[in-house]
Amino acid sequence: MNRKQTFTWALAIVAAGFLTQENAFAQEVPKPPKMTPEMTEFWEPEPRVVTPGLNNAAPSDAIVLFNGKYLAEWKAKADGAEAKWAVKNGAFTVGKGDITTKKEFGDFQLHLEWSAPDEVKGSSQGRGNSGIFLQDRYEVQILDSYQNRTYSNGQAASIYKQHRPLVNAMSKPAEWNVYDIIYTAPRFKEDGSLFSPARVTVLHNGVVVQNNVGIKGTTEYIGLPQYNAHGKAPISLQDHGNPVAYRNIWIREL
Repeated sequence: MNRKQTFTWALAIVAAGFLTQENAFAQEVPKPPKMTPEMTEFWEPEPRVVTPGLNNAAPSDAIVLFNGKYLAEWKAKADGAEAKWAVKNGAFTVGKGDITTKKEFGDFQLHLEWSAPDEVKGSSQGRGNSGIFLQDRYEVQILDSYQNRTYSNGQAASIYKQHRPLVNAMSKPAEWNVYDIIYTAPRFKEDGSLFSPARVTVLHNGVVVQNNVGIKGTTEYIGLPQYNAHGKAPISLQDHGNPVAYRNIWIREL
């Protein structure tokens, strides 16, 4: 046997030993147990109990922003004085100047019922106009859009000048409308730049009209939306010169 044959033979012996050890190691690795239903069942933490309200009443963990009697949770936006919008028959009507909640919010679920004036007057943006400003910056439009054509990203349940509603779910005149809004606040980096935009889902009279859309920035009548860093902020209702009525307003912090 020459030197080359000897070297090849030696390599073969080493390889055979290595493979033998490798096979032995593979045989020693335990097989995972057979999956059972219990392996994917988690019992903790247990969700806390919330008692739902009946007929759109506030659930047990909600903050009631209007109870049909007083505007104690609201103040005038201009100067922080007492909110002076008129309260009558379990509802309140838009008065002079915007009003805003005394409490500030981040992520939330908001329930609000509103009615355009029973007497139909005006057209387009001049008919039953008001607005809900999420965190005092991002508007969900209030407008009488029943057989009232206007620009689509400005009609009822639009994210004003940003997203038109998927459908027009407006109630007839003299009937109440219901908004249920699920809102995720924007997040900002330490340097104040945007990390993630605000997102919102809106149900208008039980119909999804905004499906987790990204808000592009502050609501602007003229110009483009933009973001400026902020934390928790109030909910505001707009005085647009039309006597829109509101009732049964509650919010759940998320």
